[in-house]
Order: sequence, then structure tokens, then C-alpha cells
Amino acid sequence: MLALPPEVDRDCALAMVEDSGDLAALEAAYMRRGQQILACDAARALAVETLKRERGLRENTRR
Repeated sequence: MLALPPEVDRDCALAMVEDSGDLAALEAAYMRRGQQILACDAARALAVETLKRERGLRENTRR
């Protein structure tokens, strides 16, 4: 069984708008959230790739 990288078990953080609520705070939170979503999607893709490789290895050992 392949070990999953630690990134795949972490919760995805999402930025919130700061209390000031002005346009600059909204834009900053929007940019941070976009980066966080990309990182979360990358961790999810890593988990899926690991699972596919593990299943492939199991299939090869059965043959």
C-alpha cells in the first residue's frame, strides 16, 4: 500500500474578508482564496494520482 502524502489529509483553508470590509480587503481575500483553492486542488490531484498508482500496482501483482 502506498503512503498518502501529508498534504492530502489537511483541511483546505479559505481566506475571509477582513473586518475593514473595504475594496482592498475584498481583493486581497479574493486573491488569497484563489491561491488556496489551487493548493487544495493540487493536494486532491496528488491523492487521486497516488490511489491510481496503488490500484495499478495491485492489478499488476494479480497478473
